Amino acid sequence: MIALLVVGIEFSPAHFLYTGPLLTATPALAAVTMGPRGTLSAAAVAVAVSVATATHNDAWGTQQVYTNFLALFLVSVASITTSSAVQARRHNELEQIRRIAAAAQEVILRPVPPRLGPVRTASMYLAAETGAQIGGDLYEAVQTRYGVRMIVGDVRGNGLPAVRAAAAVLGAFREAVHYEDDLVEVIHHCAAALRRECAVPGAFDQETLAEAFVTALVAQVPDGPVVEVVNRGHPPPLVLRQGKVLTLMPTSAMPPMGLEDLVIGLPDTAERYPFAAGDRLLLYTDGVIEARGHDNGFFPLAEAMEQVHARTPQEYLEQLHQELVRHTQGHLADDVAMLLVERSP
Repeated sequence: MIALLVVGIEFSPAHFLYTGPLLTATPALAAVTMGPRGTLSAAAVAVAVSVATATHNDAWGTQQVYTNFLALFLVSVASITTSSAVQARRHNELEQIRRIAAAAQEVILRPVPPRLGPVRTASMYLAAETGAQIGGDLYEAVQTRYGVRMIVGDVRGNGLPAVRAAAAVLGAFREAVHYEDDLVEVIHHCAAALRRECAVPGAFDQETLAEAFVTALVAQVPDGPVVEVVNRGHPPPLVLRQGKVLTLMPTSAMPPMGLEDLVIGLPDTAERYPFAAGDRLLLYTDGVIEARGHDNGFFPLAEAMEQVHARTPQEYLEQLHQELVRHTQGHLADDVAMLLVERSP
């Protein structure tokens, strides 16, 4: 913009106006927002405009022209150096933030072990926001005396309040799974922890509190060929059995955690489904099934599960992830969490 202004003045009858300081300031202004390369480009444009105007006005040989070039050179060098230093500092700060986020993820969403009792497991978390590593989705798998117990959930909202709510639910789950023999009581503990967290003064703003809820699903794989599930408003799990996908739909709808006041008389027993040797159980968040492609269609999770062939659960999830990325062309609109469990022979 400054260069165009100078060109307009110098190539008009008003060329007697002194425009040298405007061009000299161009690299300094570019250094504020454009980075080293942008600053260098702005300096090059300023030099080109200076040469063109000096030639057009036949000003070569005057002290004013050479003074302008010297000032432009000094300001350009200083601006590029400053811009490079600022960019390096911002990069270091971003890397530090990413390391902190990775450490927080290890605490909140730690990877599940490859084997837990009678099952092989794998987990995956993908944040929709570029550069983010944690969000409102949650998962966990723990081996207990009652069997392998798992949870997958999705916190309504995003940002730090969502992370805080996810941490509260996961903390309650990790504690309750070792002491409660009833799977329903486990999720009741998680719901109570969420209510306590929401009651902390200043933890959530009023708008967040008005819509604070968590969809969650807890599952248990005991020694027998079954899986027990308690679903609180979460997408139903899928079982891959002999190349075909089965949906474990709940017989009665239950509200998400935080919305218990909307219903009377919650079911007090877990639902049981067949889960034999070789079966693979996939728990996931709605970011998977609501991921849209270039044609605005949803990701066909069941069909993708039937088409993926991998020996280990981790390889299976990685290939499923590749199919998801291919469908969305690498642009996720929501966080994604997946937990895969395979009953060993």
